[in-house]
Amino acid sequence: MKLFEHEAKDIFRAFKMPTPPGGVAKTPEEAKERAKEVGKPVVVKAQVLAGKRGKAGGVKFADTPEQAAKIAKEILALRINDLPVEAVLVEEKLDIAQEIYVGITIDRNERKYVVIGSAAGGMSIEELAEESPEKIIKVHVDPLLGFHAYQARQMAIDMGFNGKQIHQLSRFFLRLWQIVQTHDVELTEINPLILTKDGRFLAADARLNIDDNALYRHKKIIEGIQREPVEQNERERLATDNDMAYVELDGNIACICNGAGLTMATLDVVSLYGGKASTFLDLGGGADAERVEKGIEVAMMYPKVKAILVNIMAGITRCDDVANGVLSAREDGDITVPLVIRMVGTNEEEGQEILMKAGIPFLKTMEEAASKVVELVKELA
Repeated sequence: MKLFEHEAKDIFRAFKMPTPPGGVAKTPEEAKERAKEVGKPVVVKAQVLAGKRGKAGGVKFADTPEQAAKIAKEILALRINDLPVEAVLVEEKLDIAQEIYVGITIDRNERKYVVIGSAAGGMSIEELAEESPEKIIKVHVDPLLGFHAYQARQMAIDMGFNGKQIHQLSRFFLRLWQIVQTHDVELTEINPLILTKDGRFLAADARLNIDDNALYRHKKIIEGIQREPVEQNERERLATDNDMAYVELDGNIACICNGAGLTMATLDVVSLYGGKASTFLDLGGGADAERVEKGIEVAMMYPKVKAILVNIMAGITRCDDVANGVLSAREDGDITVPLVIRMVGTNEEEGQEILMKAGIPFLKTMEEAASKVVELVKELA
């Protein structure tokens, strides 16, 4: 469960973590009132479960309450990553001396939590890791011993801080660790954590994701936020309603398969041949014609899709059902981009015959199919 920034900050404050003064607004009039309460220039931030809000126009500054109302009206009309902005957070504009990154997440390879810090905050930690890995400080947490004050202090020192700043910064690391333990957190981060010119550290941003499998232990949080625990766009909701696993990526080839392992392998092979997937879509076991058609419909709703690769290894699923689903989608006009199909397994010959009669080509290996779909996308460029 992902929390909005203002919801995460409520939890941060419960653990005595300093944040800028301000409040949530759902209308321009409320934004004006929040700005009046702050009594200083403010920042107006879109409350949406998507990254890179600033680049999308979802973070702007206002010098007066009237300006805050005008900006709030503009931001509330936005959709960021296809999600509507239904509220904004109005907070004091900070006098920034330095932007810092602090966070805790799970390192799946090490099977441990990892505490991360960087004196170069304010940008994507993934980009920073690629461009300047030496600027990132990491400490893996022993699951039996936990994370301790001496480790937090050493991280602050390694990040280049000294004097009182070491103690102030280490408290943020330690309180984040307390939050992780208390709320079964998968990821929490502050980017940026601001060091102001008068020497204060304030959490200017807040991200907090709670493990869905532990939500039964956190009913008060769910009740307190008064919304569904999972925020999805229209495509994600449609896939979930039809028992499909769906993840959007940055490429342009929609990969529709049956089984998570096969879908992951398909993404890898597409990448091997020089393509990039736009869609991870696992139809699941026993997918019938209706679900195949629905899967194509969901994939085609994503504007980035330039081609579709259907890769099926039929066991419980039947190839003739897959073929009929593809035909139905084409007849309904759902398929408006190049389509490549590879399917083997149960009723393979029947499925291939259906496709041949309809004039739809198919391939027999995953490598051939991946190479073909990448070739078709390149021809469109």
